[in-house]
Amino acid sequence: MPRLAVAVIGCLLVATGCGTRSDALPQSDEPVELDPAEFTAEITNPWFPLEPGTRWTYRETTEDGETVEVVVTATPVTREIANGVTARVVRDTVTLDGEIIEDTLDWYAQDEASTVWYFGEDTAEFEDGRITTRAGSFEAGVDSAQAGVIMPASPEVGMSYRQEYYAGKAEDNGEVIDLGERARVPAGEYDGLVKTADTTPLEPDVLEHKFYARGVGLVLTIDREAGGREELISVTHISPAQARRAGEARLGAAY
Repeated sequence: MPRLAVAVIGCLLVATGCGTRSDALPQSDEPVELDPAEFTAEITNPWFPLEPGTRWTYRETTEDGETVEVVVTATPVTREIANGVTARVVRDTVTLDGEIIEDTLDWYAQDEASTVWYFGEDTAEFEDGRITTRAGSFEAGVDSAQAGVIMPASPEVGMSYRQEYYAGKAEDNGEVIDLGERARVPAGEYDGLVKTADTTPLEPDVLEHKFYARGVGLVLTIDREAGGREELISVTHISPAQARRAGEARLGAAY
């Protein structure tokens, strides 16, 4: 039996707050068998909340010195993933000078311990309104792709976990490295942040530090290798109709 399945059973038996140990989190290409009945699309983890209708707007300075806008919208739309889990659809759109250059539908769900899992993405990059690549797209349960963890239920320094696994195409990993960070971004000043180090064996020189605020989610990303920086500008709430359109619009289309 996979280690994760053993951990889940132990959690149900003794109710001691599973999801807080690295040995209960997926690693590298380790296969996991997840019970869809133990997941929900209602994501309430305080470090990664995804209430439908919430919209996070970021300003990102790329390694080329360009400034792009990143808009992330938690939609009311759900999707049944190939492995049977029903996940929340989150829209992530990147624009440069008002033109969409990247558009992604991400899929998240939360387990019974409140750990947030990532089940894949449908993504595309654009140039002059045309798709140039869909590299990075994957779905857990398709072509041996595996789900990963985005945020543990109770983060602790030293926790490590894979965030996604699709051999040779999506192999991101995360590690909690601090719990008391502070950051000032245009949206405000935050303290008590969870800081993670994100890496991938596909690009060994890449290192991103991400900072998460309780009740808000991601507020800052720093690309240590390239010098890029993504800062939270605002958190707003849109109408249910707008949020649904974001989850249902085709990639690259206005919503």
